[in-house]
Amino acid sequence: MPQIDYPECGKIINTHGFRGGVKIEPWCDSPAVFSRLPAVYFLQNGNYVPKKILRASIFRRFVFAEIEGISTMEAADALRGTVLYAKREDLALPQGAVLIAEMTGMPVYAAEGGERLGTVREVIHPGAQDIYVIDTSRGEALIPAVPAFVAHLDEGGLYITPIEGMLP
Repeated sequence: MPQIDYPECGKIINTHGFRGGVKIEPWCDSPAVFSRLPAVYFLQNGNYVPKKILRASIFRRFVFAEIEGISTMEAADALRGTVLYAKREDLALPQGAVLIAEMTGMPVYAAEGGERLGTVREVIHPGAQDIYVIDTSRGEALIPAVPAFVAHLDEGGLYITPIEGMLP
């Protein structure tokens, strides 16, 4: 599967303070991962434009940040709803890591025997754990992203251990 060079990493959801601070909903493994990024990227006219993160702090599941070039509350408010991107190298991912955004279209195999079972259509986040939505030749299957069902995940595919009745 092709790697994404600039994956989505969060979204500006509100202003914070009067000097252009923003409240960010991070889409990384944790708010701490987001707060350690040296820069975020804005998608403008098909180009990824870097902006340094000047300061970042974490409160509960959010990141409050000051970003280069955003110095007024009005400027911050105009960016509400803006999706932010990170440079893949800045995420310090382990070798062979697969991002959720890269899973769409990934083949799904049986962990035992290697039979191809289908393709990942999407990953949903309903609550405690992610759910992999798999298109099979007989219909849709929902696979919880937990060790009991997910044996292995790498660039080559998703390997699952389904139980009886899990697949259509």
